[in-house]
Amino acid sequence: MSLTKLTSCLCLTTALLFSLSGFSVAAKPLQYEDVFELEFVSDPQPNASGDKIVFVRNWMDKQADRRRMTLWLSSADGKQLEPLTDKDINASSPRWAPDNKRLAYIANGQIHIKWLDSGRTSQLGQLTQSPANVSWSPDGNWLAFSMFTPKPAKSPVTLPGKPENADWAKAAVYIDSKQYRVDGAGYTKSGFRHIYIMPSSGGSAIQLTEGDFNHSGTISWANDSKAVYFSANRHPEWQSKPLNSELFKLTLNDRKLTQLTDRNGPDNRPLLSPDGKQIAYVGFDDRKLAHQANRLYVMNIDGSNIRNLTEDLDRSIDDFQWLANSKALYISYDNEGKGILAEQALSGKRSIITADLGGGSYGRPYSGGQFTAANNGLVAYTQMSSQQPAELAVIIKGKKRTLTELNADLLFARDIGKVEEFWYNSTADQRKLQGWIIFPPEFDPKQQYPLILEIHGGPHTAYGPHFAMELQLMAAKGYVVLYTNPRGSTSYGEDFANLIHHNYPSQDYNDLMDGVDAVIAKGFIDEKELFVTGGSGGGALTAWIVGHTDRFAAAVSVKPVINWISFVLNADMYSYFSQYWFPAMPWENPEHYLKYSPISYVGNVKTPTMLMTGEADHRTPISETEQFYQALQLLDVDTAMVRIPEASHSIYSRPSNLMAKTAYILYWFEKYRQDNSGTDNKVSTDKAAQ
Repeated sequence: MSLTKLTSCLCLTTALLFSLSGFSVAAKPLQYEDVFELEFVSDPQPNASGDKIVFVRNWMDKQADRRRMTLWLSSADGKQLEPLTDKDINASSPRWAPDNKRLAYIANGQIHIKWLDSGRTSQLGQLTQSPANVSWSPDGNWLAFSMFTPKPAKSPVTLPGKPENADWAKAAVYIDSKQYRVDGAGYTKSGFRHIYIMPSSGGSAIQLTEGDFNHSGTISWANDSKAVYFSANRHPEWQSKPLNSELFKLTLNDRKLTQLTDRNGPDNRPLLSPDGKQIAYVGFDDRKLAHQANRLYVMNIDGSNIRNLTEDLDRSIDDFQWLANSKALYISYDNEGKGILAEQALSGKRSIITADLGGGSYGRPYSGGQFTAANNGLVAYTQMSSQQPAELAVIIKGKKRTLTELNADLLFARDIGKVEEFWYNSTADQRKLQGWIIFPPEFDPKQQYPLILEIHGGPHTAYGPHFAMELQLMAAKGYVVLYTNPRGSTSYGEDFANLIHHNYPSQDYNDLMDGVDAVIAKGFIDEKELFVTGGSGGGALTAWIVGHTDRFAAAVSVKPVINWISFVLNADMYSYFSQYWFPAMPWENPEHYLKYSPISYVGNVKTPTMLMTGEADHRTPISETEQFYQALQLLDVDTAMVRIPEASHSIYSRPSNLMAKTAYILYWFEKYRQDNSGTDNKVSTDKAAQ
């Protein structure tokens, strides 16, 4: 839906579409180019009184091939909806001032203030780097934020003899830091992230923190606006122990820094209670497990009387916010693939508010979602279903209401595949496992269909009943699509997630094959047309699968890990992976690394296998893909390699790359269909999308 449409027209969308439903206009299957029609809501922020909600409206810019963000304002009843920023301004992170008359947000790398009464907007200062985690002081006079602060590193070598105006080669780059590159950002510059404040009336940014440490995440103010609370890993060995952060208090008048927590493990996102007496935060005792769930803690503001409120829940807390009475908190977490919003009392009592929290991911059906509560009890959140991306919804006094329909036009014109949940048992140990099936448009259970098994990454993440454009495009092509949460997935408890600790891949392979068998048993799958794909951890499992079975007609392994030794010694997060995913360093126990590496089983592969990775991927570097591709070439196994120029691990971040990824997967599968006639599968043809 174009942002150039009049707001009044947008409000009439639903009524118009219903009036048109009387005409016999059949909806068509999704097309590749429909990726650019997607919109979704993120970061909903109600004002304190709960009568207005500002949110980020995400849309796809077809000309620039980018996701764009615009701020919109909705009334709490959804009857009024209007833009706050122009579509040409990429705006995010809206935050209400305490007086509810001003709105701070980030646009084009700078902090801006909008005065709601007059509609005027002003940029505050001129920051040298992009800010993050903007937070108002309670008195409304200051804005705190974090910002990267360069620390120039002088080269240890200077070359003599360069003539004036000579065209010499670029200078060599000297690196001695442990974390020297990050996926999505590339090779990092020398410097650290620090906490700053700036007057809300405009002025210069004032740096509060010092030292060669990174300070990031939530910044929470004391009620008197005289101190800020934040999280940082300021231990001398912070580069070797990346998770060991603590909570700190910094008083503004003297810059005194007080450490409030001290344990082996992360303590993150401090949030003061409205009465100013307690601090809530999340973290865990570090046991060097591959998956460790965030617990919600509450302590006194001096760091005493620490209480764990969610140990019995056995789910990782994603977000939290105090209720106005300081006696309970709203919390969000995933349970069995669904996003849960609940109320957690300090007394221990817990009650679920809603189970349709979701958003953020729109290519694959990952869990997630965001919420924020107002002082009057209204909760605004991103509402997700299997049929559409995230919309804005509210809950007030137990009643739920969806306020936006950003994809109403697309849903009217396209036939979205129905999604069905099912459960099955693992043959490895009879554990109950959860999966979902996406049916193609006009599905007929009496017919036979090809099946695609699509595997999530992580591996410690979760799929759920959420909209997934990539998988829906597969269903639109006539495939039944299966996705599951095998052992190792989150949202089923720590024990389930850690069944693959130092044991990955392993019985998760059985879980996936059992899911395929369960769908085949339903009677509408052609067993000669089974296909498998997955990304990241799902790419590793795809490569593992073709080394252990020939049942699939073709496979596409996207951004996989092929060799755990080369992965640990080449990935950006190598300090973390080497400590938490493996029992020893690669040179200390190479047998373990090779036992679980798909490259060790490449000699068994007979399945035609395509590999695909972004050329700028620093998480699962393209060298992993190249290893498997070249091994398959040496074995004379049908293979192909797709390289996505300039793409990081997040291939989908540019809409055309999401299109290309899905189109190449479907091209490869169509090539090995039983009824393939050798026809071209160009993306531009209607047949390719239908």
